Amino acid sequence: MSSRLVGVGVGPGDPELVTVKGVNALRAAEVVVVPVMDTGERGRAEATVLHYVPAEKVVRVVFALNERTDRARREAAWDAAGERVAALLREHGSVAFATIGDPNVYSTFTYLAQTVGELVPGTVVETVPGITAMQDLAARSGAVLTEGTEPLTLVPVTAGAAVLKDALNGPGTVVAYKFGRQAAEVAEALRETGRLDDAVWGSALGLPEESVRAAAELDGGPLPYLSTLIAPARREGGRGGKL
Repeated sequence: MSSRLVGVGVGPGDPELVTVKGVNALRAAEVVVVPVMDTGERGRAEATVLHYVPAEKVVRVVFALNERTDRARREAAWDAAGERVAALLREHGSVAFATIGDPNVYSTFTYLAQTVGELVPGTVVETVPGITAMQDLAARSGAVLTEGTEPLTLVPVTAGAAVLKDALNGPGTVVAYKFGRQAAEVAEALRETGRLDDAVWGSALGLPEESVRAAAELDGGPLPYLSTLIAPARREGGRGGKL
């Protein structure tokens, strides 16, 4: 029988936001892999998974999740992680990989699946969608992501604040991921493009340390790396104005 690797989106942190299908996939797998940094600290994916499966079923695998400058170190970590998961697949046949958010949106799972597919030919790869941080932040803040014909642009600020500014100059709602380390540049981009007043940001959504605040309160101080920003579209013309 073919090995089966399932990427399961477990949402942004609140265990109540894991879908029924996601819970079933975690419980059906023989092993559930959770990514951890080399610091060993428990991540959001692991904390969420432990609400639904016993700890003895969970395997922690180190990934270079925070390595962006040393490519050789990052590649070595990816290779080691891929080998570990490939070994688990050969032994167990069915492995779930838990990832925060959705496995097809800026996810560690994308790279893992490519690596494992080369190491264990014939592996069946599936994904179970998860609720994203932008959806959760919209719900908690009351921000509306899209109306009518508005586009939605998602930008990882790790690509540079200039990319965000270009998006803010365009139409529709702009969502920024991973902007915590560049909070000052993001605040300036919002001011320059006239998008500051309606924007909101949030971090640690669904967790005890959750913060959801107006972007106008950004003071340039450091924020958690996984902070999310929503800058809603400029809306005029009343209800249904964008239809």
